[in-house]
Amino acid sequence: MLCASELSIEVAGRTLVQGLALELKRGQCWALLGRNGTGKTSLLFALAGLRRPRRGTILLDGRPLQDTPRRELALRLGILLQDEPADFWGSTLEYVLLGRFPRSRTAFAPDTDPREQAQGVLVELDLAEHLTQPYRTLSGGERQRARIAQLLLQDPDCLLLDEPLQNLDLRHQLTVMHALGARARAGRAVMMALHEPTAAARFCDCALLLYHAGRIHQGPTNELLTQENLESLYQCRLEAVSGSGIHTFIPR
Repeated sequence: MLCASELSIEVAGRTLVQGLALELKRGQCWALLGRNGTGKTSLLFALAGLRRPRRGTILLDGRPLQDTPRRELALRLGILLQDEPADFWGSTLEYVLLGRFPRSRTAFAPDTDPREQAQGVLVELDLAEHLTQPYRTLSGGERQRARIAQLLLQDPDCLLLDEPLQNLDLRHQLTVMHALGARARAGRAVMMALHEPTAAARFCDCALLLYHAGRIHQGPTNELLTQENLESLYQCRLEAVSGSGIHTFIPR
């Protein structure tokens, strides 16, 4: 579906990604892991067509990304950014409904009335009681879930998420990961930048590890997320913890 070949990305003269070959397929859920500053956000921006790579190609179903009309891109690709202004004037429901804008016949007329669908997504993300609450008055975690709800209502074929679990408590981290996993099982492609290897191991099929200076390691999570690899990635000693069939690592 979304393929990159010989992809290299530089920021301020520093190589972040070098020679990446990547294929995001329908039904897959990818974790993007790495320390701060290794290029996770820059890679997601490039895959979404928001940043031009230094070299390499990105194809969406065989067509170069830069040749795809912006309206079609909005239907096919969706991205959750780390930061957005919190001063939206309307309610939480009105904010989430903005996700249907790419599917509108005109700037003022949606394709269908999406309110029922939007309410369903808000229920799924535990925001039902906030439908009429002004968006700007939500807590940081509630705004984060509303932003994810907007992306889910957009319903693109490929979802790219930059730290979707930021500001979320444990319960709502689980809620969001279940929602994203459900989209992958429904045939969407999902890639998310995470700082939680345990969440990656539990919910993601594949992982892409970004090291400094453009070094890359990718593969199935059950093979890739080993103690040795994660210690090399995060440059800290880890201790293995197991329980209820889940294997994870914590800083030693």
